[in-house]
Amino acid sequence: MALAKESMSFLVMDRSSFLPYSSNLMESLNTKKAFVVSPGLGQRKVVLRRATRRSLVNATSRDLVMKEGSAGDGEEKPVSFKVRAAVTVRKKNKEDLKETLVKHLDNWSDKMGRNVVLELISTQIDPKTKGPKKSREAVLRDWSEKSKVKAERVHYTAEFVVDSDFGLPGAITVANRHQKEFFLESITVEGFTAGPVHFPCNSWVQSTKDHPGKRIFFSNQPYLPSETPEGLRALREKELKNLRGDGGGLRKLSDRIYDFDVYNDLGNPDRGADFVRPTLGGHNIPYPRRCRTGRPPTDTDMKAESRVEKPSPIYVPRDEQFEESKMKAFTTGRLKAVLHNLLPQLKASISAYNHDFNSFSDIDSLYQEGLLLKLGLQDADVLNKLPLPKLFTKLQQSSEALLKYDTPKIVSKDRFAWLRDDEFARQAIAGVNPVNIERLRSFPPRSNLDPQIYGPQESALREHHIIGHLNGMTVQQALEENKLYMVDYHDIYLPFLERINALDGRKAYATRTLFFLSPVGTLKPIAIELSLPPSGPESRSKRVVTPPVDATSNWVWQLAKAHVCSNDAAVHQLVNHWLRTHASLEPFILAAHRQLSAMHPIFKLLDPHMRYTLEINALARQSLINADGVIESCFTPGRYCMEISASAYPSWRFDMEALPADLIRRGIAAPDPTQPHGLKLLIEDYPYATDGLLIWTAIENWVRNYVNHYYPDSAMICEDKELQAWYYESVNAGHADLRDADWWPSLDNASNLISVLTTIIWLASAQHAALNFGQYPYGGYVPNHPPLMRRLIPEESDPEYINFLADPQKYFLSALPSLLQATKFMAVVDTLSTHSPDEEYLGERQQPSIWSGDAQIVEAFYDFSAEMRQVEKEIEKRNSDPSLRNRCGAGVLAYELMAPTSEPGVTCRGVPNSVSI
Repeated sequence: MALAKESMSFLVMDRSSFLPYSSNLMESLNTKKAFVVSPGLGQRKVVLRRATRRSLVNATSRDLVMKEGSAGDGEEKPVSFKVRAAVTVRKKNKEDLKETLVKHLDNWSDKMGRNVVLELISTQIDPKTKGPKKSREAVLRDWSEKSKVKAERVHYTAEFVVDSDFGLPGAITVANRHQKEFFLESITVEGFTAGPVHFPCNSWVQSTKDHPGKRIFFSNQPYLPSETPEGLRALREKELKNLRGDGGGLRKLSDRIYDFDVYNDLGNPDRGADFVRPTLGGHNIPYPRRCRTGRPPTDTDMKAESRVEKPSPIYVPRDEQFEESKMKAFTTGRLKAVLHNLLPQLKASISAYNHDFNSFSDIDSLYQEGLLLKLGLQDADVLNKLPLPKLFTKLQQSSEALLKYDTPKIVSKDRFAWLRDDEFARQAIAGVNPVNIERLRSFPPRSNLDPQIYGPQESALREHHIIGHLNGMTVQQALEENKLYMVDYHDIYLPFLERINALDGRKAYATRTLFFLSPVGTLKPIAIELSLPPSGPESRSKRVVTPPVDATSNWVWQLAKAHVCSNDAAVHQLVNHWLRTHASLEPFILAAHRQLSAMHPIFKLLDPHMRYTLEINALARQSLINADGVIESCFTPGRYCMEISASAYPSWRFDMEALPADLIRRGIAAPDPTQPHGLKLLIEDYPYATDGLLIWTAIENWVRNYVNHYYPDSAMICEDKELQAWYYESVNAGHADLRDADWWPSLDNASNLISVLTTIIWLASAQHAALNFGQYPYGGYVPNHPPLMRRLIPEESDPEYINFLADPQKYFLSALPSLLQATKFMAVVDTLSTHSPDEEYLGERQQPSIWSGDAQIVEAFYDFSAEMRQVEKEIEKRNSDPSLRNRCGAGVLAYELMAPTSEPGVTCRGVPNSVSI
């Protein structure tokens, strides 16, 4: 009964069921770090004391040992006894024909003796063999009999025979002698006096014909390297060696090998010069490293890696690939993207359809009527002209939901909110990209670019441009009272403008936008500077646009704001979102798998924050950031998108990615130990910062408790070989191009370790959520945040100026993305903004009661979970406070991007544990 209860409650075990098991388990450990839970404790308070060192008999009955143990020489002889394992395997919901056939073959071969074989490994050394004590091999029972079970999880049993002096099991090996891989979720072993021993596996087990070695799984008991029991030391090293590989060879999809490489697979020179892209990573163009796949080079360029195009899968280590429910959600989004992208192209091929939006009602119809009606493709005569007309007839009948866009949140409460200056400014601190605004420290602002190449460093902004918008202040007073703020995209854009503007249908400025902080705490834009590359000593390459005073200046102002938003969209996607979360985290994840054992406490801490990141990054290389991919198609910089991303990397600093440090660096906050988070915000109602600080502090407290528990002395951090190897490799291999920077924290004390881990978890969870899940809610209405602009603002001397005056709305719409560009972008950001059903949110994790065998740490994690619930309540309270005008008011969207939980779908809220989309 106990075994059945344990296997059925593996994923939903509550805290009260965990603590008694943990008490016995911890008491039985013969290590200096063992703890026992004092009896009579309530659930919330855990008091720990050191366990005494003593021997332990594992037989279920001491009498059995004594009865059969006499060997005639006065010594006790070990006797054998049985323990049982409950093994949980997660089944696939859908199988293709090949998988079904292989499954039937495995069922037949299982009956013939080609089984799944398990072996228990003790924490103790066998004095005779000098290796770890082992059980006799055990076969997973009833595999073929349970092959037709429809449940998602199938529970099997195995029975081990061990000697009474076996000790405590610390590992288990699994050999899959079937043809087909299977997903092993967990193993729980019962029969030892210490109580059940849990093995959270969560891994694919390959067939021995593909990978001859046995798979190794460790129990949930964490060990620092120096405290690893003797019986597990060799296995710990062996498993890490397997995960590192040998640095060579083409990776198979079934491999579990983690290694580093440069971004040399974004282009495809074999397709022609238009598809050549520079290698990112190395001396010429510094960049973080990505996961190595080992594919052969292209025929045209030996330094460029050949590509794997969709739908063929791209390599990531097998356990990093999406699970079935996640893949289903992602492929549904991909299908939607294909439908939205394909139909406009087909329409264009059969008619002279105008690719521009003719009116704002054309955009509204995408949400009200759907794309089929919008394009007139509901007509049978039109459908019959298309390739595969029967297919599209079925799509028309069954996929109308896929072909109709949901109304983005930005226009759900107020259709015209995006036109207002206050909303334009509000999104700088509460929109999809709230991390670029900075305090203006001097006026006018200056560039850091080389004046010999890019012209005068001083801005064209002057006092007369802004003095009338400062509520009676002088510019100096406004600076001194922290009233002036800026979003500055001048230096990142200007070096690329000449090339960008030479592209067909792409036009951009390098922009600066100034904001004034009003007495009620809201921002208002007071000037926009638009810069172009200087064409000569006397060229007018800089232009300042100020708030409108008449109809003409109103449309000029709206176009200027659209160009600012286009700059913002690209910097958001390429720098803040992709580079600073996705790409910069990948080296830390690769190094963690290569250098930190699954038994290591720090690996257990980071594990949920690494989920799916390598897979989504690989998919991005395959179809988003590649040559002619979605990003190049949809954003103004086109083929120069990833070069802009790389241009920001040399100024990237890991130590400045911590939220408090970033706010201070941007001048938005000042250190203040009297404040709750140790700093004072100069924009008090800054939703991203105020909510972010709640989450940052909660993460930091959780990490501090965790680190101090395992490293009571900083010397232990320095002596931890695995920990030091992880950090060294993350910096020196993963961020090799910046490894000589003097700002990298030294991992030599608890404070620095806490800071490094907190920053990684922050970037993977809250920072990514704030930058990702608002993409469709804010950008799904393209005029609000256009990713691409096709026209510059006409000057009075320009031939286009007459057309602009005659029909400014038409000119404005013609400057925005075309219908095809807009719908492709909308479909993609809709997918990227979607939470999958299997999402794990901050404060949640798989198998919450048994992910660690350390009772105190599990208890601390529940405290962290409770703190996340409190954060959510506080955010709800703030969003109902009318004094906070940047998140509450008529037509104002509540700021929920930092609210920890979410339902599946596009919700504009929710903080997953990891960069998983």
